[in-house]
Amino acid sequence: MPALPRAHAEMSSFLDSQAAQLTQHANSVLQAWRENALAQAMRVGFPHNKLERWKYAPMRALATKSYSAVVGETDSIDVAQLPPAPRIVFVNGHLNTEHTDTRELNGVQVHALADVLQSKDERRYNFFGRLFSDLDAPFASLNTALAEHGVLIEVAEQCVIETPLHLVFINNSQAQSGQYLRHLIECREHSQLRLIEHHFSLGENTGMNNHLMHVHLKPHAQLTHIRIQREAPQAIQFSRSDAVLAWHAKYQRLDIETGAHFSRHELNIDLQGEHAQARAAGVLWSTGNSTLDTRLVVRHQAPNTECKLLWRGLADDKARVNFYGGISIEKGADGANAALSNKNLLLSKQAQINTQPALEIYADEVKAAHGATVGQLDAAALFYLRSRGLPKEQAEKLLSQAFYAEALDSINDESLTTQILPYLPQILQREQDNFV
Repeated sequence: MPALPRAHAEMSSFLDSQAAQLTQHANSVLQAWRENALAQAMRVGFPHNKLERWKYAPMRALATKSYSAVVGETDSIDVAQLPPAPRIVFVNGHLNTEHTDTRELNGVQVHALADVLQSKDERRYNFFGRLFSDLDAPFASLNTALAEHGVLIEVAEQCVIETPLHLVFINNSQAQSGQYLRHLIECREHSQLRLIEHHFSLGENTGMNNHLMHVHLKPHAQLTHIRIQREAPQAIQFSRSDAVLAWHAKYQRLDIETGAHFSRHELNIDLQGEHAQARAAGVLWSTGNSTLDTRLVVRHQAPNTECKLLWRGLADDKARVNFYGGISIEKGADGANAALSNKNLLLSKQAQINTQPALEIYADEVKAAHGATVGQLDAAALFYLRSRGLPKEQAEKLLSQAFYAEALDSINDESLTTQILPYLPQILQREQDNFV
């Protein structure tokens, strides 16, 4: 393959190492998509801190890193470390058929992306050919160019799945390798699904992973989606979820992030159908010298749509939390109701938190509000607890738990809340009596 042009971009070992991994695919349509996407990534170049959307991310150090292709699984997985079936398990970016178990999912079709990409029916994988703007490059376009694995989950019409489906991504490779995965979750008319997405490492993990997930909710479909990210302290993760909601569809989501050296999460929700509703909450707790970077964008594109967004951030040691929350109420989306709350706690003098709420309104008769705060633990409350005999560390822990509890409690489902309790990152673990 000839060298790809790179205009207006600095040299990047990261991009060069990823470009070298493009393989030849027998499907000419798919190959064209891949080559065009890689060309876009190389043309746009690696992001830098002069770009507003990457202003606070540690991009300079990442640009100098090189990541090789993932070879495959390295070690066996203890089933005791896995959540119960039904579950879909990936190890180091590859589907693990030994531990995947979807037999209880009547009315749900599950397909491995690797199999779908071998199909001659382009309609089965046309989501893979989505075009991204230059603002989304290079990571979304790199995913198109290099993703070979992932999962497609299709819930049939009228199908209601009561038992949560666990989607598990395990990394246990100590090599500095990169993995790209692409996923599609489609809930058809009047269907319901509860999905718990896990990302964690076993032992050390110095690799990089890039996930891009499409969520399609048809009329009256409902999806409750919990994502728990507790990667190893040296891992790098880029995660993006693009959700499209038809009329009367409901999307409830909770994101919990405490791991990785650098984690960038982009959540885009388009409310395209009238009366579509989105409830999204998150807890970001960054420790050590890590950076958690979340970019949330909700677009109201139809009348009488609704979103409620609740994010809590905590930063300790020399860590950093970055949050951007954007709400756009577009022309014609009259009657929209939107609210964003982002509150943050600095737990040390060297920690940093950057928050940016944004609200754009182009419609009439709407309700919209947003707010963001950055502060420290309440000194009076801390003094009160210590005066009652609690050690400082325990008092601070109790106040921190009370601070983020509102986000965790946004999943108004006691059985589902109980399900995720054993899989919460250690820093968020609480006694079960206090959790529910």
